[in-house]
Order: sequence, then C-alpha cells, then structure tokens
Amino acid sequence: MKLIVTIPAYNEEATIGEVVREIPRAIAGVRRVEVLVVDDGSRDGTVEAALAAGADHVVRNGTNRGLAYTFRRALNEALVRGADVIVNTDADNHYDQTRIPDLIQPVLRNEADIVVGSRVFDGLAMRWANKQGNRLANFILQRLLRIPGVDVSSGFRAYSREAALSLNVLSSHTYTHETLFNAVDRRLRVVSIPLKARHVERPSRLIASLPKHVWAAGVGILQSILRYRPLRAYGTVGVALMIAGVAPFLRFLYFVLQGDGQGHVQSLIAGLVLVFVGVQLIVVGLLAKAISWNRELLEEVLYRLKDVSAKDVQEPRRARADAQIEETNGRVKVA
Repeated sequence: MKLIVTIPAYNEEATIGEVVREIPRAIAGVRRVEVLVVDDGSRDGTVEAALAAGADHVVRNGTNRGLAYTFRRALNEALVRGADVIVNTDADNHYDQTRIPDLIQPVLRNEADIVVGSRVFDGLAMRWANKQGNRLANFILQRLLRIPGVDVSSGFRAYSREAALSLNVLSSHTYTHETLFNAVDRRLRVVSIPLKARHVERPSRLIASLPKHVWAAGVGILQSILRYRPLRAYGTVGVALMIAGVAPFLRFLYFVLQGDGQGHVQSLIAGLVLVFVGVQLIVVGLLAKAISWNRELLEEVLYRLKDVSAKDVQEPRRARADAQIEETNGRVKVA
C-alpha cells in the first residue's frame, strides 16, 4: 500500500518546509509514504524549500494556473507514481499533518473512498466573515448532498485510487465543492472526521478578495448543481413557477364569478406566462438530464483511460527500478 501526500503550493516558501517535515513517514498498514509538491508557478523559493525539507517529488506548472488545475494535476501525478491512497493537504500549514494516519484509516479499512478532514470551527481563529461563510456553505451543501457533518471547503482529504481515477474537476477556481458533487454523482463513499485546524496569519492565496471569492465559489456551486443535479434544479424552479402561475388564474376566476372578468385579463396573461415558463424549465431539465447520461458515459471512458495511462507510465519505471536492483546486486557480487 503506497501513500502519496500531495501539496499544491504557490509562493509558500515560509511554510512548505514545516508541512513536508510534519508528514509521518511510517504509518501502520502503509508500505511507503511519499510527498509530492505541485508548484503553481511560484516566484519565491517554494521549490527549494520543499526539496530541502525532504519532498520526494516536485513538479511545476509553467505559469500560475490556479488551485483547481493544480489539484487536478496533483491527483494525476500521484496516480502515475503508483499511489494506492492519496492525501491532499495545504501548503500554508493550516492542517495538522500528524493526523494523516487517522484521515486514511477509513480508506485502508475499505469503509470510504473519500475522507474529509472537517475543521472544528469552535475555537478556530479565523476572520468572522470567512468563518460564517464556511458555515453557510456547509449548511447548504450538507443538506443538498446529504453528507452530514462534512466541511465542504476543507482541502485536507484522503482519496482512494478509485476515487482519484473517478473525479473530474472542471472548475477554474477551487475543487473542494465540485469534487463532492462529482463524488456523490459517481456513488463514491464520502465520510467526514472532525479535525482541528490552525490559524494562518497571512492572507489566503485563494481568498485575495472575499467578495470575489464568494462570487466565484457561488458560481462554481451553481454550475455543479446544474451539471450534476439538472432535473432537480430546473424542475424545482419550473414547478415553483407553475404553482405561482395558479394564483393569477384563481384571481381571474374569482372576478369572473363576481361578474367582473373583463378588467382582469392581465391576471390570466400573467398566469399563462408563469405556467409556460415553468413547463419550459421542466423540459430543459429533462434535456439536461439526458445530456448528463452522456457525461456519465464519458466519465467512465476517462476513468479507464486514466487507469491505463497511469499503468503504462508505471511499467517502464518498474522495469528501470528492477534493472537498477539487478545491476546493484551484480556489482555487490563482483565486489
């Protein structure tokens, strides 16, 4: 069982070393632990600090591509390197890496495909607006996804190889919300375990501006809802409009029964418009649902392609490693 801890990083020279050094290298049930840092075009000494702290692998984006892209690349790079379990953590030392053994236990016991290290907000020093925004997002998405207790914005997560192959991140901002929608859609088992987090002094790299982050995250959540729950999304609004359209009809009928229907035709028109738009939205939802079936087929094809691609890359590496071992053994015998 091979565990690879992935760390997306952007200008984290001050903290990346602490994160790498804190990662346990001996875990019960795990044969080997490796650390993979994906540098997102840092302009400081992030790469040098990660290597000095003992990172096993460092790959770099040519330019700053954003967290979602970097996370997606981190999963793929870990799969190529033969990971059976992947843990993702942040480079700002927000999470307690010593809890990685606890985080991966449900995966090792085959009880979960994804384990979310959910932050305990009580007592956590965090900006009031950020904390309340996280709580609001948790309240909404926990009920929408039916995953109680999960911290939907936490980046401290463990993934089985199956989960890493199955997930597809399309967002350009963050991956945390979309991957949960995708996981539920792919029928992956998601569990949450409460973990304490640390206060980070410096401003967040992701939340440079709170209003912009709220807007981008909100748009991402809406896109995920429309992508993974199209019939429920369009259908709910459509049914609501149809129900709302009944009220003008009833108003018009009331006046007709009172013998005064001629002056209230606008109620009839308003009711017709609401019902018509509601029906159209339901039809759009049905069409979107049909399209989502095609998306599910494509995701299955992507799953198999990523699996084959990772294995194709691993085989030459294993062959080179075996050749090196044989050569070394040969030299030992000669000596």
